[in-house]
Amino acid sequence: MKLVEKSEDKPKQQTSSQKAPVHYAHETTRGRHKQEERIFVVLLTALFIALAILVVLLVGFVRSLSEQAVVEAVSGTGGVSGIAPESVTTSGTGSVSGTQLVSGTSSVSGTSGILGTGSMSGTVSMPVSVSGTSDAPLIAAPYRGTLVFVIDDAGNNLYELEPFLQFPGPLTIAVLPGLPESAEAARRIRAAGKEVFLHQPMEAIGGEDPGPGAVYAGMNAAEIREIVEHNLDEIGPVAGMNNHQGSKITMSEEAMETILTICRERGIFFLDSRTTADTVVPIVAQRINMPIGERDVFLDNIQDKASMIEYAKEGLRKANLQGKAVMIGHTWSPELAATLGELYPGLIADGYVLSTMSNLRVIP
Repeated sequence: MKLVEKSEDKPKQQTSSQKAPVHYAHETTRGRHKQEERIFVVLLTALFIALAILVVLLVGFVRSLSEQAVVEAVSGTGGVSGIAPESVTTSGTGSVSGTQLVSGTSSVSGTSGILGTGSMSGTVSMPVSVSGTSDAPLIAAPYRGTLVFVIDDAGNNLYELEPFLQFPGPLTIAVLPGLPESAEAARRIRAAGKEVFLHQPMEAIGGEDPGPGAVYAGMNAAEIREIVEHNLDEIGPVAGMNNHQGSKITMSEEAMETILTICRERGIFFLDSRTTADTVVPIVAQRINMPIGERDVFLDNIQDKASMIEYAKEGLRKANLQGKAVMIGHTWSPELAATLGELYPGLIADGYVLSTMSNLRVIP
């Protein structure tokens, strides 16, 4: 009898074609893992890039809003360079000079590039414009006081006036009446964005000729009114007036009451140039309840640059103490316009604010 081998008892050999699927499955899994890793890296990189772009856009948006708010504050109405608290003064104690309300609660001390070491309490930190133009850089500086530069005697000619029209900050320029270039000077001042005052001639104690359109002692109220209103119409529109010479007239309560009444009727400001220590202007202003301003410093009693800088420093010291300073110069000072232009960036960087005269209010 033949023995028959059972095929079931022999192990079956796998062919190469049968082993291949296992090998290919491992390769496919590894390839899929690598592909998934690449996709993950790409997605992660894209996410980081998107986050970086988002951060940049967010920072730019916040900065844009901040700068817009600052520019709107700095370029507000009233011819003010920088931001300052506006305060109203009356001459309620017989004198309008000497004190100023300054808002804020912090105390600032430090070194000024112009004045030197100084301190001021009750100051605030604020952004201000360096050059007075729309593309000017903005910096933060502690508020130290408000400055007003008044330039007298415009109207004699136009070439002396022109450098002051290029000044980057606010200026008040007072025009003498009755001169060949009076009306044109006033027109150019307004066109340059500066403030126009009538520089009203008044009789002086020493008998000097105050020029055309002057008010003299002995004139009655009607005569004074006729002259002053004619001058205002010639130079106007104006934001205010100050006296040219006038030591004798500013000592007369009757004459000054007429002049201040005209100012109040026309809604314009009056600045006492204080050509005499015996001025009665504050007393009259108190009596008729009218706010006025007063000169603190003459910038060009001596007209060389070094002297004018020293006078300016005196004005800064007064601004530090009383919150404001009114400084008067003249168009005929040959180096004054250039000196003020050189001082301007440092004044702003040190925290001083420049204003026109009619927008300065002094609190008694």
